[in-house]
Amino acid sequence: MAYVAVTGGREAIEQASELNHYYRLKEAEEILPLGAVEKQLRLLIDKVMGEAGLYAPEYAALALKQAEGDPAEAVFLLRAYRSTLARNHVSRVTDTSSMRVIRRISSSFRDLPGGQVLGPTYDYTHRLLNFGLRREGAQDARAFLDRFLEAERRELTEEPEFRKVADLLREQGLMPPRRAARDTEPFDVTRRKVILPASRSARLQMLARGETGAMTALAYSSMRGYGSVHPTIGELRVGYAEVTIDHPYESGEDPEDRLYLGELLATEVETINSFKQDASSGEVHFVMGYGLVTGQNELKAISMAILERSLDTEGTAPAQDEEFVLTHIDGLESTGFVSHLKLPHYITFQSSLDRIRQAQREKERVAKERKEEYEDGQQQQEPAVGAAPGIS
Repeated sequence: MAYVAVTGGREAIEQASELNHYYRLKEAEEILPLGAVEKQLRLLIDKVMGEAGLYAPEYAALALKQAEGDPAEAVFLLRAYRSTLARNHVSRVTDTSSMRVIRRISSSFRDLPGGQVLGPTYDYTHRLLNFGLRREGAQDARAFLDRFLEAERRELTEEPEFRKVADLLREQGLMPPRRAARDTEPFDVTRRKVILPASRSARLQMLARGETGAMTALAYSSMRGYGSVHPTIGELRVGYAEVTIDHPYESGEDPEDRLYLGELLATEVETINSFKQDASSGEVHFVMGYGLVTGQNELKAISMAILERSLDTEGTAPAQDEEFVLTHIDGLESTGFVSHLKLPHYITFQSSLDRIRQAQREKERVAKERKEEYEDGQQQQEPAVGAAPGIS
């Protein structure tokens, strides 16, 4: 349920909108360019795009500027805009094994083939405020970029390619073989009502659009013991994956017939969980959890992999309950439902007032009757005036 603005009191609502504009600009020394928001708040941009389900960095920056930096409001704006767009094409299945990797690590293998690529991350730096950023100017930024890019040109002659850790485990018989791809259309959660239990494609879509904080909380609950999933990361990779569509006048079976649209920045996580034995073959394999989100949002991708695996395990923990998880991780739905409490509830509250006042009147009536009964009883027990005690 997504709530929108209410009608009524048009002049007051217009003035409230003007006040928003005033508070956004009243102490601004400079107007924040969209390009600055898009390029320098990239992790926030990625978060908003992922939850909105629309890969459009410029529009995400516009939504954040309009929402004064409120991610939930920005997601609302971006999803609303997304709902107006026509769907002209459907992309081919993206092969993440050939993505142009900028970051790739594993907590399961120290010496994995190709090595650990730390890439852009704050994981290995101290969490200290950098007060030098207060004095950072355009000239400083240009000097750093020139120096950094010159060093990169000297060190990197070609882009490395990395095999996926899961494929290496499959070759050793430690992971089950890949299932044959089924030529079926994925369930579209944005156009069709989800009926639980959901298909895997619907479940993964809902997880991919989930709110990072909600998903992290549920994944954390499973790792703490309110569930059974506490994995290690077989591989986490961040990189750019190609997006292609079928040629309108060709079959599309030949890769040469496909049209290249561009690259999509994505974060992919494959977790290694406990092993189990296949009932039919008797083989023992590790069980994998999978997470894939747009942009660089590693916390969400890890949480997605944990929840994806958790929902396939039996148990009574919240993270194992499909309905509980899928209906509470959507940031727009939960924010809208909580925010709707700000809308008028005059009739329902008046009804509550009437009931509590009626209950109070009933309580007073009962208390009065009991008091009168008590007083009548006391009068009946009092002896007649002048009569001797014990003599009737």
